[in-house]
Amino acid sequence: MSESRWYVVQSYSGHEKKVKRFIDRKIEEGHTEILETLVPTQEVMEIRNGKRVQVERRLYPGYVLVNIEVGDDLTLDPVTMYAINDIKGVIKFVGGGRKPQPLSEEEVRKLLGIETEEEKEARAEVPFQIGQAVEVTQGPFTDFSGTVQSVDADKGKVKVEVSLFGRPTSVELDFAQLKGY
Repeated sequence: MSESRWYVVQSYSGHEKKVKRFIDRKIEEGHTEILETLVPTQEVMEIRNGKRVQVERRLYPGYVLVNIEVGDDLTLDPVTMYAINDIKGVIKFVGGGRKPQPLSEEEVRKLLGIETEEEKEARAEVPFQIGQAVEVTQGPFTDFSGTVQSVDADKGKVKVEVSLFGRPTSVELDFAQLKGY
């Protein structure tokens, strides 16, 4: 019985999806050793022109993951390796030169999104931190300065304390309405 392993193929940056399509075409043509291809991406919120926009960001630019069935000796078939290396846009298999090394189980779990809660929290991109000085750029409090009191990353909201008529006042604002110092 043979098993499969995940390998990393280096491609020209920006050509990952094209290389994935070419490898998928090899699967359709009958290369049964190639089981699956993956370009790891992540949906993130970015602020562009003052608006929140959801974009897809490649986690590893220039790399494509390929799940390949290996022989009984757990090595990659040279014919399969040549078929992938011959694809336009592929630079090489990563690790090992003529005998590329597969990813470890831990690396595969991480790449496929099977991660711990701590790792997910660390990955969350929050542009503001508690205690940070900010300036309001939009809305009724435009040009007011204040201090971040709390951050709700899930909703994209920040509670900011501004001085209104000489008194500290807490207002809830969207990430897009603020600029950090």
